[in-house]
Amino acid sequence: MNNKEKYDNIYIETFGVEAEVLESLEYNSIPQWDSVGHMGLMAALEETFGIMMDMEEIINFNSHQKGLEIIEKHNVNFEE
Repeated sequence: MNNKEKYDNIYIETFGVEAEVLESLEYNSIPQWDSVGHMGLMAALEETFGIMMDMEEIINFNSHQKGLEIIEKHNVNFEE
């Protein structure tokens, strides 16, 4: 499984959504992605990719797409 698949699967498992909605997924766009869901997502991403996001990154992490940009800054390659 490549990094993009791992990233997508975290959303699918954390929020119980289908892969087809991931590209348009944003914070608070579904009931599961509230403040509690957000922290669960952050913890799962940090654990899976072995990274530690700072508070600014966690606050700015407001969509599936923005998350890719933030995680790439931690030298995680999604171009596999």
